[in-house]
Amino acid sequence: MPINIPQDLPAFTELSRENVFVMAAERAEKQDIRPLKVAIVNLMPTTVTTEIQLLRLLGNTPLQVDITLLRMDSHEAHNAPPGHLERFYTSSGKIKRELFDGLVITGAPVETLPFEEVDYWDELCELLEYSKKHVWSALHICWGAQAGLYHHYGIPKIMLPGKLFGIFSHNVNEKHTPLFRGFDDIFLAPQSRHTESDRNAINMRRELSVQSQTPCGSPFIVTARNCREIYINGHLEYDPLTLDAEYRRDMARGLAISVPRNYYRNDDPTQTPVVRWRAHAHLFFSNWLNYVYQGTPFDLNELV
Repeated sequence: MPINIPQDLPAFTELSRENVFVMAAERAEKQDIRPLKVAIVNLMPTTVTTEIQLLRLLGNTPLQVDITLLRMDSHEAHNAPPGHLERFYTSSGKIKRELFDGLVITGAPVETLPFEEVDYWDELCELLEYSKKHVWSALHICWGAQAGLYHHYGIPKIMLPGKLFGIFSHNVNEKHTPLFRGFDDIFLAPQSRHTESDRNAINMRRELSVQSQTPCGSPFIVTARNCREIYINGHLEYDPLTLDAEYRRDMARGLAISVPRNYYRNDDPTQTPVVRWRAHAHLFFSNWLNYVYQGTPFDLNELV
C-alpha cells in the first residue's frame, strides 16, 4: 500500500511517474485500516530532493504510511522553493502532543560544527527527548545519527583524516535482527562525511549495539532499545546521481574534493556511476517499516 502525501507536494508527481505507490488523502480516508504515522525531520539543504529520496523508499512496501514533514522553527532555511516549507511542513513545536509510529531525522551540512553551535540544536534536543516517549521507533541518518548518539548517550564525533566519500562495503554483524532480514553478509552503501561517531565510546555503552560496520570497524548502523532507536552513519537513501551532484558542486566551488570512490565506472568521473546499493536501501527501509508495523501499538496512546 502507498504513502499518503498531499497531491500537490512535488514528490507526488515524481514518485507517481516512477510507479512508486502514493495515495492522496481523499482515497486514503476510505481505507478501513490504521496507517502508520511517520514524521520526517528534513534538515538537508536539498529539501525537495531529500523528500523524494525518503518517500521513494517509504512508499515501496505493502503498508499505508501517513507522512508528516517537520521543520525547525529556530533555523531559517534558504534552499527550499519559496513557500514550500510553509505549505507542506509542520513546526516541530506543534506536534508535541502527537504520537508517531516512526520518526526519521535526516543528515545536515553542519558536521564540522560542535553540536551546541548548530542554531537549532536546542530545538532538536527537545525533539529527541520527545521521541523517547511519543515515537515507537526513530531512524537517524548521518549527522542526525551523530546528533542522536551524542544527545542520548554522550557519544562524541571525531574528525576523519579525509572525507569519506563514495560507495563502501559494510558487514552485517547481527544477521537475525529484523532490520537485516534478506541482507547479504556484505552490502554496499553511500558515504559522504568528514566525521563519525567514536567507536570506542560506543563500545563502552552497553545500551548500544553495532549492527553493521565497515571492514575496518567503523560503525555504520547502531541500534538501542531493541531497534527502537536506529542510527545510520551514512546515506542509504541517496539516489544514483547524488554523489555525482555533490562532487561537481564542490568542484565548481573550487573546494578540495576527491573523486568519490567505487562510484564511477573505472573511478572516472566522465563515465556513468554504477548503482550497486539501491536494492539493499529499499530492503532496509522495508524491514524498518515492517518492524514498526509489527511492534507499534494499534492505539498509539499506549506509547505514553
